Parts: sequence; C-alpha cells; structure tokens
Amino acid sequence: MEERTKLLIALGAATAANCIPCFEHLYYEAGVAGLTSEEIQEVVDLASKVKNGAHIALKNSIQDMMGLEEKYDLPCSA
Repeated sequence: MEERTKLLIALGAATAANCIPCFEHLYYEAGVAGLTSEEIQEVVDLASKVKNGAHIALKNSIQDMMGLEEKYDLPCSA
C-alpha cells in the first residue's frame, strides 16, 4: 500500500478514535507526503460519519433494550 493511502487511513482512524496526538502527528506526516487539505478534510468527514453511525447504532440498541420504538437513521446508508 502506498504511503499516502496509509496516512489517509490512519488519519481517519485517529479521527474516529478521538486521538488528537495521533492526528497531530499524522497531519504533519501527511503534509510531508504532499496530501492536500481537501484530501485530509474528505477523510475526516468520512471518519466522522462512521463514528457518528456507531453512536447512532448504540442509541438504537439502547432504545430497543428500553422497549422504545423511536429509531434514528444511520448516516452510513446515506
């Protein structure tokens, strides 16, 4: 796998994991590797959707356990 792809995946993982020190380090490395702000923003937006989807899935599971019918749409399917 090429270095740029590895960095984009790692930036997405750092975003989803809320690891600010990881993101800061990887952001520097991404700049050295020539990634653009647009590429980085795209991966951050995608990772944020996945992270939000996990949170909504948790909320839906809790709703089920509590016997509540309200469900939230997952952003992953949009």
